[in-house]
Amino acid sequence: MPEATSARITGAHHVQLAADYFRDYSVVGLLGVIGVLFVAVAFVGGRLLRPVVPTQEKMLTYECGVDPVGEGWAHTQIRYYVYAFLYVIFAVDAIFLFPWATVFAAPGFGGTTLVEMFLFLGFLAVGLLYAWKKGVLEWT
Repeated sequence: MPEATSARITGAHHVQLAADYFRDYSVVGLLGVIGVLFVAVAFVGGRLLRPVVPTQEKMLTYECGVDPVGEGWAHTQIRYYVYAFLYVIFAVDAIFLFPWATVFAAPGFGGTTLVEMFLFLGFLAVGLLYAWKKGVLEWT
């Protein structure tokens, strides 16, 4: 008889663990639903409150303040893309630095994470040096 009681307690314990697990995720799900509803209400409110006065000029294709004249092909200088890539590289760098700072403070991870982050920053520095040597960072 004691074995049956032990099995019942263990089963109840597993049910309680599962309930706790799903309750934690239900909070995340509820916040997600609230976020989606917030965005939906903002879009619907904007649609209801905006003035709708379509004119021929408003219906033209518009890109960066330039009226559509000629063909659709335009020459764009490559340096704008290079600046965008450099921005992405350093944005990713910042994304990695914040979690690293929290792990660095944890006991037992200090030396290893310090070496890894300096390696990562070294690779970024080499990329920046390469871009500088190529003259990419000069605005002409």
